[in-house]
Amino acid sequence: MHDNCPNCDLKYMLEPSFFYGAMYVSYGITVAMFVAVFIIAKVFIGLEILESFAAILITAVILMPLNMRLSRILWINMFVAFEKKDKANS
Repeated sequence: MHDNCPNCDLKYMLEPSFFYGAMYVSYGITVAMFVAVFIIAKVFIGLEILESFAAILITAVILMPLNMRLSRILWINMFVAFEKKDKANS
């Protein structure tokens, strides 16, 4: 992860342990993903319970990096507004 934003030069680490709050966002995303995968696997595809849980675990492992980045993006956007630098005036 970059120390500063390449567009607006925002320092990402606003304070020590700032992104610990992203764990709560990640938890919410993960629960929603688990419910969606379970419903798709069980209702639409017709898998058994153990096969549905295997699908959940496989999906969780594959989407873990995306979940981490998405939760950090959502967390920082709750506190900081993005303002792109105008390169013509810089």
